[in-house]
Amino acid sequence: MSDATSFYTTSAAHQSNEPAKGHTYKQAGVDIREAAALVGDIGQLVKRTQQKRQLAGAFGLFAAAYDLSAYKHPVIVTGCDGVGTKIELLLKHDQLEAAGKDLVAMNVNDVLTTGADPLLFLDYVGIGRLEKDKITRCIAGMVEYLEACGCILAGGETAEMPGMVADGVIELSGFAIGAANKEDLIDPTSIQRGDVLIGFPSAGFHANGFSLVRRVIEAEKLELTDEEYRTLLLPTKLYHVESENLRKNVPSLRAMSHITGGGLHENLGRLLIFGNHGTHLKVPYWNNPVVQKVLAHVDANDAFHTFNMGFGWVAIVAAEDAEKALACGEGAVMLGTVDGSGEVTIEVV
Repeated sequence: MSDATSFYTTSAAHQSNEPAKGHTYKQAGVDIREAAALVGDIGQLVKRTQQKRQLAGAFGLFAAAYDLSAYKHPVIVTGCDGVGTKIELLLKHDQLEAAGKDLVAMNVNDVLTTGADPLLFLDYVGIGRLEKDKITRCIAGMVEYLEACGCILAGGETAEMPGMVADGVIELSGFAIGAANKEDLIDPTSIQRGDVLIGFPSAGFHANGFSLVRRVIEAEKLELTDEEYRTLLLPTKLYHVESENLRKNVPSLRAMSHITGGGLHENLGRLLIFGNHGTHLKVPYWNNPVVQKVLAHVDANDAFHTFNMGFGWVAIVAAEDAEKALACGEGAVMLGTVDGSGEVTIEVV
């Protein structure tokens, strides 16, 4: 059993003024009372995520419940992801709210690709020594994104693990649960040759490829200003507006892809494999000066297999609906057409 405590629930701790007669949990590095005090600090934040949707039953029990009766033929959709090694730079440059946003977007975006509504989110925080301010700021970032897409922060776990997690380090994992009517799920097997791929801009590298980013910064001794680091570390964009617009306004929506690790090649390839489809993408030059400072030192081919290269979300629609899809998000562009090549190839234009 881990040295973990829920930071949304607590029970009355035994209080005594008598000196301890043996070893205590606090002496071992885990402060249960401090963890319990965190509950009050974040209570109002959690409530903000329960405006559009509410849990079925009380909040703060051992598990959260959600009433699916609004769905005629409900299908549950789940996702699990983290922030990766980007967390090292986020901590170093005091971007804790961005870490929380990254965590939510990396999970919720995956759920959105299926056509499901994001309903519940849970997070896991591993830390060597409980630091309420850092955890609260991470949760504040999560809540901002969750509130935007109407997803409930249903619970979470803080694991205080002295000796296992170094002081000053935070480990983050997230879990998203969504639901859709079975007939509303997006079916990538419906992709046809002649369909078009519409790309929606990313905010930056998002939360993928930062082991390579960090290597470049260290090996090339890149000097970035504080403002440049803020740009480099912008959180993963949450594509709830784009996905909702596509679902509502594009009758021929075949598929949506969240462009994460593996880049455009792998994330589109997992959709186009149905029917042995392929595509030749014409990707515009990524006009992001800070990103380009890093990419100048990265193998060009490897970059496209690692980063989103300026597009964090891609929709596949029938050619006749291209204009409707382009209107579903700011900065959207047509990247290519589905063909019978059986592979994804890319050129920069």
